[in-house]
Amino acid sequence: MKHLKDLDFKYKRVLVRADFNVPIENGDIKDDFRIRLALPTLEYILNQSRSKIVVISHLGRPDGKIAPEFSLKPVSEMLSTLLKKEVKFIADIKSSEGDTAIRNLSDGEIALAENIRFYPEEEANDEKFSIDICHHFGAYVNDAFSASHRAHATIAQIPRWKPSCAGFLMQKEIEELSKALKPAKRPSMAIIGGAKLETKLPVIENLAKIYDVVLLGGRISVEAKEKNMKFPQNVVLPEDFADDNFDIGPKTIQKYILAISAASFVVWNGPMGKFEDETYREGTDRVYEAIVSSDAWKIAGGGESAEYINSKKGAGKFDFISSGGGAMLEFLSGKVLPGIKALEDSQ
Repeated sequence: MKHLKDLDFKYKRVLVRADFNVPIENGDIKDDFRIRLALPTLEYILNQSRSKIVVISHLGRPDGKIAPEFSLKPVSEMLSTLLKKEVKFIADIKSSEGDTAIRNLSDGEIALAENIRFYPEEEANDEKFSIDICHHFGAYVNDAFSASHRAHATIAQIPRWKPSCAGFLMQKEIEELSKALKPAKRPSMAIIGGAKLETKLPVIENLAKIYDVVLLGGRISVEAKEKNMKFPQNVVLPEDFADDNFDIGPKTIQKYILAISAASFVVWNGPMGKFEDETYREGTDRVYEAIVSSDAWKIAGGGESAEYINSKKGAGKFDFISSGGGAMLEFLSGKVLPGIKALEDSQ
């Protein structure tokens, strides 16, 4: 797989696939975490002589239709503020106006195209659509690790047609999560919480082969106990739960804190309970405190975990925080992500 420094971007239009799937309410961006993560890649390319960039991204699930509430226009304004330069907005990348806007970009300019999921061809992984999107560009950069578990046109198809590479964020995600698949320190521990047991089962099964201990919490642990599911001996289920099963109980909290204090390598994905409700936050709070106070190598990820850590201003207390939710889970389950495979196969 090629990285940013392997390609020459001079004199080229560069198409960058980012993940700007950020929470927006009434036009206001509530968390710019994912936008900031893209800045090093964009700044690096813009610093190459006479290069110009068009960024494409998705936002939400508009189901292949134009939906104003999923517009990326607020993101273009935020990106402009963060880059300290104008970011042009392309309202329809497939239109003749969009075509003209791309061709008329001056050296050093950057534009953001409207939500790529407004086009049904994106999620259909349509080959012709991918060719139409990228035909004006001399290079393609995938910096959207968190969307790279999707076999979508701008993720899985474009590397077939253009010189392609991973952006700095994509490269970092692969390097750090690869460490999580081969923990260098022992004892090693994975902590898996949240919901969607069927999604997380392959991860639990794979990590149980790699890690000394796997602690379960959140809704997945409630479901597993209700279904009387059997796991390998090193997978630990809660002994007790708080009222209504919305958090792990006091005995489990103490047991998990003790286990975490003995670990030298910790991967955490998913809260221990319904943390957004103060009543059911203690399990997640105490597990988080145990992780950040330990001397272990610490990796966290998943949308809810990242949201929680950011709310505690705790990002600097982890060695790495993945931007991926489903992508991180699929990577840790041992699957090859379509976006990564496309870059590896690209000429």
